[in-house]
Amino acid sequence: MIIREATPEDAEALKVLYFDYLTKYPPTEEQDMKTWKEILAEYNRDPYNYILVIEEDGQVVSSVQLGIIRSLTHNVRPFAVVENVATHADYRQKGYASALLQKAAEIAKECNCYKLSLETGSNRESTLNFYRQNGFAIDEKHSCLMRL
Repeated sequence: MIIREATPEDAEALKVLYFDYLTKYPPTEEQDMKTWKEILAEYNRDPYNYILVIEEDGQVVSSVQLGIIRSLTHNVRPFAVVENVATHADYRQKGYASALLQKAAEIAKECNCYKLSLETGSNRESTLNFYRQNGFAIDEKHSCLMRL
């Protein structure tokens, strides 16, 4: 198992992870893979944004996205947000997503973040328990979302 930042060469593998295993809504139009690769290249130069992957058997099998958001509150400490936790179905229950969440937490601590948060659209108890087991509290705080 290799944990690393995604590279432009991972674009196709991430497309599979995101649209086959993350969301139940496939894209209605073909994805611009040139843009995907440009974004991945930008992430590799950006100290505040990460797409982390696990490579196993020569392929990308799990991924998380991490954003570090600078803040003027909490004594100007940043906070971190995790999104797009995805693992290929053939590689689930092997600790890959947990390892990526742990790596994301390490990066957040190194950046002096005061919190690491994530939102899930799942109400499945198994998913919520997975996040609890990885140190996240499922609380009563209301998330507000505006789709743009």
